[in-house]
Amino acid sequence: MTNADPHELQKFSDLAHRWWDPNAEFKPLHELNPIRLDWIDSQAHLTGKRVLDIGCGGGILSESMAQRGAQVKGIDLSSQALGVADLHSLESGVTVDYEEIAAETLAAREPGSYDIVTCMEMLEHVPEPAAIVTACKTLVKPGGWVFFSTLNRNLKAYLFAVIGAEYIAGMLPKGTHDYARFIRPSELARFVRLAELNTVGLKGIVYHPISRHFGLSDDTSVNYMLACRRAA
Repeated sequence: MTNADPHELQKFSDLAHRWWDPNAEFKPLHELNPIRLDWIDSQAHLTGKRVLDIGCGGGILSESMAQRGAQVKGIDLSSQALGVADLHSLESGVTVDYEEIAAETLAAREPGSYDIVTCMEMLEHVPEPAAIVTACKTLVKPGGWVFFSTLNRNLKAYLFAVIGAEYIAGMLPKGTHDYARFIRPSELARFVRLAELNTVGLKGIVYHPISRHFGLSDDTSVNYMLACRRAA
């Protein structure tokens, strides 16, 4: 059985044609992308690396990593999102290899094949996030890097990421997130340990309402990123 929620897939597939509009529903992803990209690059140095982007959607992060000199493969289970990603890649001239395949299936086919694996804003949308973490560990080379980003599960995260972002500020479509699927850093750290990955970095992402920009922070109470490595 595929580790995917059909309702979640449909939700993002219906919006796929808006993926690259910086003022539409995915505006927060466009604003988050430079912060995520710079942090990944500062830790793992993208140039010349073979990178896998799991849950790539329309390819915002995938393309930006390729522009930094990485050889990038993006995978997703939404054919509509991948169609948009392929089309934008042709228009931008940035080469990314996209494939509609589950992370677990690719892990069985290509174990230990990637220098860097990214899985950003995706774990909170699948039924079994721990299985995705395990697939990431299988896919990355010994000594390689794995990056996750997701949402913490607490009252503040609910107020900011659901009530604030979806219902008050209108930054995201209503129903984008299911609070029950948010993942505490301690829970993600446990998934990482069970997958035999080593945590090497944890950073929060905060939104500054006055400047309307995101920034890195030590505050992981709402949105956070985790960097890990597979033992060499």
